[in-house]
Amino acid sequence: MDIFNILTLVGGLCLFLFGMNIMGDALERRAGASLRTLLSKLTTNRIVGFLTGLAVTAVIQSSSATTVMVVGFVNSGLLTLGQAINVIMGANVGTTVTAWILSLSGIESGNVFVRLLKPSSFTPVLALVGIVYYMFLKDSKKKDTGMILLGFATLMFGMETMSGAVSGLKSVPEFQQLFLLFTNPVLGVIAGAVLTAIIQSSSASVGILQALSSTGSVSYAAAIPIIMGQNIGTCVTAMLSSVGTTKNAKRAAVVHLMFNIIGTAVCLVLFMLVSSLFSPAILGESATHLGIAVCHTVFNVICTALMLPSGSLLEKLVCKIVPDAKSPETVSELDERLLTTPSIALERCRRLTGEMADTAEATLRSGAASLLNYTPELAQAVREGESKTDHYEDILGTYLVKLSTLQISEDDSSEAAMLLKALNDFERIGDHALNLVESAEEFRSKSLVLTDAAKHELSVLIQAVEDIVSLSFRAFRNDDLEMARRVEPLEQVIDDLKEKLRIHHILRLQQGSCSIESGFVWSDLLTALERVGDHCSNIAGCIIDLHNHDLNTHEALRSARMENEDFGDAYRAYAQKYSLK
Repeated sequence: MDIFNILTLVGGLCLFLFGMNIMGDALERRAGASLRTLLSKLTTNRIVGFLTGLAVTAVIQSSSATTVMVVGFVNSGLLTLGQAINVIMGANVGTTVTAWILSLSGIESGNVFVRLLKPSSFTPVLALVGIVYYMFLKDSKKKDTGMILLGFATLMFGMETMSGAVSGLKSVPEFQQLFLLFTNPVLGVIAGAVLTAIIQSSSASVGILQALSSTGSVSYAAAIPIIMGQNIGTCVTAMLSSVGTTKNAKRAAVVHLMFNIIGTAVCLVLFMLVSSLFSPAILGESATHLGIAVCHTVFNVICTALMLPSGSLLEKLVCKIVPDAKSPETVSELDERLLTTPSIALERCRRLTGEMADTAEATLRSGAASLLNYTPELAQAVREGESKTDHYEDILGTYLVKLSTLQISEDDSSEAAMLLKALNDFERIGDHALNLVESAEEFRSKSLVLTDAAKHELSVLIQAVEDIVSLSFRAFRNDDLEMARRVEPLEQVIDDLKEKLRIHHILRLQQGSCSIESGFVWSDLLTALERVGDHCSNIAGCIIDLHNHDLNTHEALRSARMENEDFGDAYRAYAQKYSLK
């Protein structure tokens, strides 16, 4: 093997790792909505958690990425440690999918139909289709499909290149001696762990082993311990990602490590007993691509079957290894580890924005209640709620900007932009709730009194505002287009009510039943209530625009809605409901 073979091997390895990476990223973008659906199932039973971990890893082609994501979930409070254990176990089985895909390159047959199954036969076609999709189609989903095909073709080409580069090693005695050395199971485990820790991917490590097996010098006696060690080496990524996290997040990373160490230890002991007592002939045979895939799968299934029923014991063990902190820990609301899976990070942002909406709605209701029945407790609740909405806007805005810079699907990008726009409206509603409290306090401090007529009119306007907040926020939480379309007519009714209340106050001033000073405060609170309606309209507009796949048409859509017949019917119904008579 000369320098040129070594360069070819390095080039093949680079293409292999690059292809695996871009294929995984494109698969993740293409399956963004499906991943978010899977996330909602993580909090159910043990088997569902296991299957979710398996499915997510099969999609993104990396148990390390799934485990890092799980560490982020636990750190954010999305998952409990017990739920995380089930997902991690599923990830270990899901990672075997890659080895089965790579095993196709080992197919050998003269039959034309069998040869068509060999990647070197069909990957050029996939690459051609992929490049057409990627370069000539504008739809982002089709581009992602093209990238998946190109990534797969690059991965398999890298695999073929590595296999060709090392084929000459079959006649090198030193190489054969090296793999004879790895027939010592302990050394094989160490070698597998070190290699995988360096490249931080057990799937890639198994692929390299499959490429080396093409030399015929890798026996099953050497391959099986190396496969065992690869599962330990892949834990490095999760352990590094747990630095600076909560205790439970650290425990999730340690679960991944302990699961693989215990599983490897048990399987290694069984392997050594079987090999020493029975000396199966198959252990001396040369490993094949398919054989390595089978061994990889069987090992992970055995580990999972052994540990899945013992999840609670594993949880107790890691709690002993990583004891509770002496002082309470703060759960990270938005963990940057989730950015490794943008679609999941986006779902977390939507959930947290929903919490922000809940806070803004409760704050607005307290602020409105303080106008007619002021108490210090209501005022304090509003100030705390307003401060909380400010905090949500800060953390979510920063996080969504980071998320938007990543390579994400067009749908996810549009949703991230919609959330960024909606954040400001939720935060401003909290501000206006505080404005209402300040108006109520000004009434009290200046001993200003509203007439019975003014109180009645104000109660009607408050009811309309509370209803539009409830309507628009429910439309946001449920992504309900029809509900969002019912917001604009009510907002127009609120605008009309504001003008009527302003005119009625002027009439009361002329009659001498109200003071000029109360008029200033009255004007401020009417403005605050009317602007809450405007922000609700903005939120509903964001939902409508998102469904129309165009975030630049808000004003045009609003004008169009105001001109249609449905708008008029809804407006008249709301006007009757909130009549001042």
